[in-house]
Amino acid sequence: MEAIGSLVAVALSYLLGSVSFAVVVSKGMGLADPRSYGSRNPGATNVLRSGNRLAAVLTLLGDALKGWLAVFLVGRYAGRFGFEDATIAMAAMAVFTGHVFPVFHRFAGGKGVATAAGVLVAINPWLGLATLGTWLIVAFFFRYSSLAALASAVFAPLYYVFLFGPGVIALAVLYMSALLVWRHQANIANLMAGRERRIGARKAR
Repeated sequence: MEAIGSLVAVALSYLLGSVSFAVVVSKGMGLADPRSYGSRNPGATNVLRSGNRLAAVLTLLGDALKGWLAVFLVGRYAGRFGFEDATIAMAAMAVFTGHVFPVFHRFAGGKGVATAAGVLVAINPWLGLATLGTWLIVAFFFRYSSLAALASAVFAPLYYVFLFGPGVIALAVLYMSALLVWRHQANIANLMAGRERRIGARKAR
């Protein structure tokens, strides 16, 4: 029964992660599909390019909340259903994978920054704050959102191991970090070529 419960929890986490708030919010507010303009990435940053800040904020909050909710609920009911750290780790990976490869949107998802942030906060608030602090510091000094995300992805597994030691959840954090870095391949290329747009920079006309 515990194994079945774990499988159900992981499957539901993936389905929750597959809800793309960039697409849902844009459609609900009568905006263009974020996969049809800009970077074509269904995420808050691209939704902001529509000019609707509220839509971008709702997208950011929705994507972060689903990551937090999946891991929080599995952890909250771990004792009742006999879930171990392995189930929590799989739920974390599942909700993140669902965002990146959503079954509801033809497996064309976002890069996962907000969802990963929600997952990390749910795992432990201090882990989430440390990672968020890294993002803010890099973004403030270098003005590149993508570079801040990449730096956060690199440090998140290190923070976890430093705070709690190695373990199966550390592997889940490492998995998310690796997938997030992989999803930023185009941004890495732009950074190296000097073509990446800085935070707050106006689009050239």
